Amino acid sequence: MIPLKVSNLVKKYGDLEAVKNVSFEIQSGEIFGLLGPNGAGKTSIISSITTIEKPTSGSIELFGGRVERENKAAKAILGVVPQELVNHGFFSAFEVLEFHSGYYGIRSNKKHIEFLLNKLGLWEHRDKKIKQMSGGMKRRLLIAKALVHQPKLLLLDEPTAGVDIELRASLWDFVRELRDSGTTILLTTHYLEEAEELCDRVGVINHGKLIKIGPTKQLIKELTSRQVAIYLKNKLPPCQHINLIKSNAQEKSMLFEISNQTGIGELLAQLKFPMEDIIDIQIQEGRLEDAFVKLLGDKNELTS
Repeated sequence: MIPLKVSNLVKKYGDLEAVKNVSFEIQSGEIFGLLGPNGAGKTSIISSITTIEKPTSGSIELFGGRVERENKAAKAILGVVPQELVNHGFFSAFEVLEFHSGYYGIRSNKKHIEFLLNKLGLWEHRDKKIKQMSGGMKRRLLIAKALVHQPKLLLLDEPTAGVDIELRASLWDFVRELRDSGTTILLTTHYLEEAEELCDRVGVINHGKLIKIGPTKQLIKELTSRQVAIYLKNKLPPCQHINLIKSNAQEKSMLFEISNQTGIGELLAQLKFPMEDIIDIQIQEGRLEDAFVKLLGDKNELTS
């Protein structure tokens, strides 16, 4: 069955239409990124999936079951990592995970809890009170809580917000392990590097509309170009090539921007530079951030 199917979803708050007829599916065993600036409609979609909000119209199915009809069953197969850190006061990390297991009717979950604490680097902090933990530890505990009942679908809402680079990289590795073990993952993030690194497919939403969806690498290739810097031994020859964007006489370099369909050999054949005069060629491929700028038009809007 399809893990998640959103069909013609509309969500209104009074006269404000936050989500406008959005439809998408997530395939089994993939990481799908739902991306867009603040106010785009992501939170409303997530709230509808998790049953916090009720859609104005449309439907949401988890593994073939309508979430509004099978609320309890939906929550049993869905794990959610929220943006906000939750403070559990004077309980220890181990106690919190034991309590959370009980919410799903799991009476004995010690082995799985120990596995999660080890995988998320929390084992040595298992008896530490939550109020004594750093923000990064609390973020990892949120992920452990979401996985304590071994859900089939994991929703990660800004899972690495506010954590350092080292922790972010370790969480990326763990997310990949989850995907490879068969867990389907829906990810929202403002870190476009994170989405490019992790997501098999992405959907871009803006002003409540899903404006683009597809395999991450394919979208990057479709919406971006590559930059080619050529460094020469001698002074720069005259060049009127249509793809030349910058010359640097001091560095004896030329920078070209070409489509992803244009090969480097094709560019060199057009330029007709003597091969013995070329010292180096450096290629910068397009990034997901470049694709976003192309789609949304305003780079500042992406991380607002």
